[in-house]
Amino acid sequence: MGPWIAAASADSKYTSLLGKRQVILGELASQLAHLHVFQQNFAWTITDWLPFYWQGFRQTTRYTYLLSGLRQPSRIWENMSQQTRRNIIKAEKKYQIQVRRNIPADEFIGIQRQTFQRQRLAAPKGEAVLRQLIEVCRQRNQGDIWGGYDANGQLHAAVFIVWQENSAYYLAGGGNPALRQSGAHSLVMWKAMQEIAAFTDHFDFEGSMIPGVERFFREFGARQTPYFAISKGKLNLWKRFLIHLSKRRQ
Repeated sequence: MGPWIAAASADSKYTSLLGKRQVILGELASQLAHLHVFQQNFAWTITDWLPFYWQGFRQTTRYTYLLSGLRQPSRIWENMSQQTRRNIIKAEKKYQIQVRRNIPADEFIGIQRQTFQRQRLAAPKGEAVLRQLIEVCRQRNQGDIWGGYDANGQLHAAVFIVWQENSAYYLAGGGNPALRQSGAHSLVMWKAMQEIAAFTDHFDFEGSMIPGVERFFREFGARQTPYFAISKGKLNLWKRFLIHLSKRRQ
């Protein structure tokens, strides 16, 4: 998320372009400076956070992973790690996983819950919002769910991906903890990418700071790309309690 600035003309001088951007971002930062707490992850395309620094904001560097050239699948295959290629082949040949698009949202949310349980995390909040997002993306033909099933009809893994012309984005996914050895998650992601190439040539894994997830993204041959997490202020104990209480009531 974060600021969006329209593209400049091709003949713009860098010094003029940078100065104009800093004025715009400075005006935005000044409108946010009064907030007690502000936290947002900026898009990786925002490379200058100085105007926010000047207004007292803080920055933490995080990473996403980007793939370009979806319409050249042979090149992506070559750049994958051997482990990812082995998982794809194993899922398809040994476990006979079949990948389907447009799987039911209930099945996807169910397998996502299993992933949270395996990681000993609380069940994800906002499932109603997720269902609505899936429905709207499908209506607009700008997002869908892919799932990998075995011959017995068991769902091994699923991914929810959305797209627009400039990029696709991996929003959520999950896998059955008892069936992880099949390598289905890699196969589902690979098959989804090949279909998404009809809409865009770029793919954003959306990043993760969790070691296992980071490795999964990186081994598809995606390029590590930094982005800024911008923040200001800190919640006091009372406000943290109120937020925690509101979440329990959801």
